[in-house]
Amino acid sequence: MEYLDFELPIKELEDQLDKCVVIGQESDVDVTNTCKQIEKKLEETKKKIYKNLTAWQRVQLSRHPNRPYTMDYIRALFGDTFLELFGDRGVKDDKAMVGGLGKINGQSFMVIGQQKGYNTKTRQYRNFGMANPEGYRKALRLMKMAEKFGIPVITLVDTPGAYPGLEAEERGQGEAIARNIFEMCRLQVPIITIIVGEGASGGALGIGVGNRVFMLENTWYSVISPESCSSILWRSWEYKEQAAEALKLTSFDMKKQNLIDDIIPEPLGGAHYDRETTFKTVEEYIMKAFNELKELSTKDLVAQRMDKYSNMGEFKD
Repeated sequence: MEYLDFELPIKELEDQLDKCVVIGQESDVDVTNTCKQIEKKLEETKKKIYKNLTAWQRVQLSRHPNRPYTMDYIRALFGDTFLELFGDRGVKDDKAMVGGLGKINGQSFMVIGQQKGYNTKTRQYRNFGMANPEGYRKALRLMKMAEKFGIPVITLVDTPGAYPGLEAEERGQGEAIARNIFEMCRLQVPIITIIVGEGASGGALGIGVGNRVFMLENTWYSVISPESCSSILWRSWEYKEQAAEALKLTSFDMKKQNLIDDIIPEPLGGAHYDRETTFKTVEEYIMKAFNELKELSTKDLVAQRMDKYSNMGEFKD
């Protein structure tokens, strides 16, 4: 297990607990009470740390290398029923954007999401979860296919942003994202969107328009990353913590501003501490949302989605 800087007190206590257990196993000394005291202190320390996280600490948790990625959710939720589909039928297959058909409890879904890598080799292969225009066009192709056959769509957002390279701009990165937003607004099937990690800029919005939008507890959703915001405003990355607070990018900030529908709770310590519980909770939210949306007519589905986004940003004096 890798630990973030603010988790070091937890690491120290877990190391103490491990040593205590080893002493008890290798000697005749009764260390039961000592171990219980350490366990109690460890639990209290975890609660104190994770119940008082700053915006920047939640950003760090969203990027934790042990955190489950899109393909982890797909394998857990869909299992052997998942059939991956490839290519945008124009340029190539973008490995940063994955998608395909699968079933949860017998119900078919088209699932689409950004996939990061687990190590240096796979991060390069997946382009760090930053999709090119063909990735967004592949996503749109799969959504239109789902619409044709009346299959609901699930999108899993986890990206530091769309790929900003020159070749991506030459192939129409901005147009591809804008086209996706436009088409998703009027797609005639239910769309359930979940932010499972980072939700940055247009890269997230390109698959982020949904009838129901959820965020996992320790994720963020914003027009810009804290580091980039800091470099623009302060000409330095050193103010990323202040930028994170100012951007109001956490799940709790987004819910307070009515920009998302609900927050999916994570196990104490983050999704990576108990993956099975996280996957089960996500499945419950998906099925609950689907059962609500399937009762709506096609016209009402589109109208609800349009009204949802049209009302964002309105305020009264």
